[in-house]
Amino acid sequence: MTSSQKLSLEKLLPLFGIAFSNETLDPQAIFGRVAPLVLEIGSGMGETTAEIARQNPAIDFIAIEVHGPGVGSLLKKIEALELKNLRLIRHDAVEVLERMIAEGSLAGIHLFFPDPWPKKRHHKRRLVQAPFAALAARKLAPGGYLHAATDWPEYATQIEQVFSSSTLFEKELQAQKSRPITKFERRGLGLGHPVRDLLFLRRKE
Repeated sequence: MTSSQKLSLEKLLPLFGIAFSNETLDPQAIFGRVAPLVLEIGSGMGETTAEIARQNPAIDFIAIEVHGPGVGSLLKKIEALELKNLRLIRHDAVEVLERMIAEGSLAGIHLFFPDPWPKKRHHKRRLVQAPFAALAARKLAPGGYLHAATDWPEYATQIEQVFSSSTLFEKELQAQKSRPITKFERRGLGLGHPVRDLLFLRRKE
């Protein structure tokens, strides 16, 4: 962690961070308005997260990240770009979803380049499994979306199978949501990895 990132954590996390809690979040109290809410799981160094928030001022975003340098980097971007519609939680994503996000409250979930845990014996650590799909479905509003991206073909297949197997989602075959390129995506492309975007919609009851 750089000294700049460390300083950002100390100075800016109290301003732009949301402390983990067992209480359900009130987005209107956090952002001072009623607006669609999108949750990003694993915001990395935050370049993509900040740019998406900048491009979509009518939408509120909450990013989840545990990696200190990434948290510090995103906090600096929130301050520099004066983003009123982006806040950050430094905690485990599953616990945040389970305890802090109200049922049916999310317009979308972003999952860009999650840790692929490439070794077979570690596949059980991957975030996208059937229980995660069920949890995401509970938190998304009917018609809400989950947008995942990965440069690991085998993980892309797993993500597709998990969400396609759920009766609560349908795959969006036509319109892919655009997004800025991420640091991990550039790295993967440089290594010749094919990038896949997958978009699933929460079925309307």
